Amino acid sequence: MATIILSLSTKSDKVTSQREVMIRFFHGKHINQRAKTNVFVHPDYWDDAAQGISIPKWRMLNEERKQLTNELQTKSNRLDAIKSLVLSSFQALNKNDVPKDWLKSLINGFNFPAATKDNKQQSHTLFDDFQHYIDTHKFSDHRRRQNNVILRTLKRFDLYKSLSLTFDNFTADTLRDFEGFLTDEHKLINKKSYKKILDAVPESRTPQPRGKNTINDFMVRLRSFFIWAVDNGLTTNNPFKHYKVVDCVYGTPYYITIDERNQLYHHDFSDQPSLARQRDIFVFQCLIGCRVSDLWAMTKSNIVNGAVEYIPRKTKDGRAITVRVPLNTIAAEIIERYKDTPGDKLFTLTSQQQYNIDIKKMFKLAGLTRVVTVINPTTREEEQHPICDIASSHLARRCFVGNLYKQVKDPNLIGKLSGHKEGSRAFSRYRDIDEDTTRELVKMLE
Repeated sequence: MATIILSLSTKSDKVTSQREVMIRFFHGKHINQRAKTNVFVHPDYWDDAAQGISIPKWRMLNEERKQLTNELQTKSNRLDAIKSLVLSSFQALNKNDVPKDWLKSLINGFNFPAATKDNKQQSHTLFDDFQHYIDTHKFSDHRRRQNNVILRTLKRFDLYKSLSLTFDNFTADTLRDFEGFLTDEHKLINKKSYKKILDAVPESRTPQPRGKNTINDFMVRLRSFFIWAVDNGLTTNNPFKHYKVVDCVYGTPYYITIDERNQLYHHDFSDQPSLARQRDIFVFQCLIGCRVSDLWAMTKSNIVNGAVEYIPRKTKDGRAITVRVPLNTIAAEIIERYKDTPGDKLFTLTSQQQYNIDIKKMFKLAGLTRVVTVINPTTREEEQHPICDIASSHLARRCFVGNLYKQVKDPNLIGKLSGHKEGSRAFSRYRDIDEDTTRELVKMLE
């Protein structure tokens, strides 16, 4: 009798904590095969007894929970499809001559149809696999766009160097050449020969000078693709084994103080009502500490019993924990002011780009012009700028974290409110900015 057993791998993804679902197939004494399903799930949503994905039954279903439920249901349906495929395929086999790699090949063909010979399609390339990786993973829209930029840049690199890249010929030296290409691509755009390459693999904007941190981010994401390719049996070659991605360099986070936030909140923008609304949205973000992508996704259903509840989009594919931030007086006042906003959204929103433009404008009008020191992302040199010139939506998140950290030096406690994962390295930089605390320590020596 044919038996299928599903279980979670013991290996967890270091970023998302998800584990891959493994499938084992038994029949009689001689057929016992095991394979990967390419379906990943967090252990919190796995039921060992039922050998399947456990979908929570929420008492209240907001947009975040609805999306998580849909994602889990999609994965559960995929596992059901794999089991059905295995059973139907086995029925057609000669039971006395089952290939040793039958189960693995069958499921790889299901997950990567372009790679199977049975489809009689033209052979796929490294770039096809990269595109499949992007299309089938649950990335945020922002991450998906980033990975597609990396893919297009890699294609231009391949054309420029005439490499005909494959998994087999991709080496650590190739990575070093690619890193140099990322640094210098903006210098090539005026070359007649390179314009043809840009026409063949265009970008929405002309490639600009890239900072070291941006290049490091490219390499980290490319490394994730190679790890996935190795894990899924597409190659045994991982060029990153002999190539080290350099750590990013960040300046000390700057943020506005509570007094500066209140100065902005109480500034009279009555002659510019659209800017007044953007100001209120920014101050509200300062008071709940969410990322702008989470703010843009919020609806009125996210306000629950005097607090805002949401699942950070950045961590949904990992351990999807609901963040709950109680609303203080100002935040509740802002919610009340916009309670009659048409539709389900919490606020009437513009584009995120316009939001960042308006933040700079409102800072300048409110007199928030304090000079801060930042690291130039391209040169990695220190520079001084008025805070109004470099303010953006992420400054609201830093305002929330920085001012809380100044009062309570417990990153894990603050992380529960900000959605940072436990042990986040982001907090290590906030330890450098509390000058008042260091001044008090020095006074102890008097």
